[in-house]
Amino acid sequence: MQELHDAPLAPLTTFRLGGPARRLITATTDDEVVAAVREADDTGTPLLLIGGGSNLVIGDQGFAGTALVLATKGFALDGTRLELAAGEVWTDAVARTVEAGLAGIECLAGIPGSAGATPIQNVGAYGQEVASTITEVVAYDRRTRETVTVPNTECAFSYRHSRFKDEPERYVVLRVRFELEDAGGLSGPIKYAETARTLGVEPGDRVPLADARETVLKLRAGKGMVLDPEDHDTWSAGSFFTNPILTAEQFAAFHARVRERLGDDVTPPAYAAGDGHTKTSAAWLIDKAGFTKGYGTGPARISTKHTLALTNRGAATTEDLLALAREVVTGVRDAFGITLVNEPVTVGVRL
Repeated sequence: MQELHDAPLAPLTTFRLGGPARRLITATTDDEVVAAVREADDTGTPLLLIGGGSNLVIGDQGFAGTALVLATKGFALDGTRLELAAGEVWTDAVARTVEAGLAGIECLAGIPGSAGATPIQNVGAYGQEVASTITEVVAYDRRTRETVTVPNTECAFSYRHSRFKDEPERYVVLRVRFELEDAGGLSGPIKYAETARTLGVEPGDRVPLADARETVLKLRAGKGMVLDPEDHDTWSAGSFFTNPILTAEQFAAFHARVRERLGDDVTPPAYAAGDGHTKTSAAWLIDKAGFTKGYGTGPARISTKHTLALTNRGAATTEDLLALAREVVTGVRDAFGITLVNEPVTVGVRL
């Protein structure tokens, strides 16, 4: 277990932002992770967990506590059952399942970060969510001081949410277990319309696994959503805001604002979200509120490839990023009466 003091955190995040940690520990085994967490809890030391750093916005002042990097490794495949250590690089794990001919997470290719973060956010993209394949999550429960196994039915998965996100100070994910599908080398049914169009198939069709993965990687790269150190459009946290889910009353009020602002012939994106709720597009809201691709004049700007990504153009500070985020939130709220919610976790700062 490696330990450093006054260690920079910016290089550990995809934003490349944030000040130093008073203490930085890198744990390579589950036992080391648990020991570091217990020590922090026993001494009352603030604790920051870092996986792939793709979902963190750390304040410029840094973190006055212990930052713990989960660098555990473990990829175990038994038939269609997969177990990943929390520190496994997610996109590499996806590639290995495709090579093994197993379906279920192939459309989650290219998502930066570690495997341990996937159940926390209920990571999803291009028609797939990890909630549909996760069978159980092994985690350290800081309240009971025990390692527990949480079955899927008790994870409380919903859109970009879970039991683990709801109680961020309680659980430390150690391992994630999945049940994949052997469909003879074919993908799961293609659910996302853009993916189906690009592949030249109908929604619900299956395609070779490698084709599904490569298509998703190309779509993500076109939006600056695949990490590239030379491309500042990828110096981001991917989608900075979640897609709003509205009640029937809220959606009716929103639709009225759209007609008033954009005209009667404009229909906003709308997707059924269960229980009478409707999901709309945060990217559409941002664009129609006047924040187009490349918006901004400072070192933090909206991506030139996707309006939902806020980016560090190379010399930004966290405060630069937050100023842009607040401008977007205020603009969308003024235009459409909807308050966007940030997807990345903020550390030492508030939006």
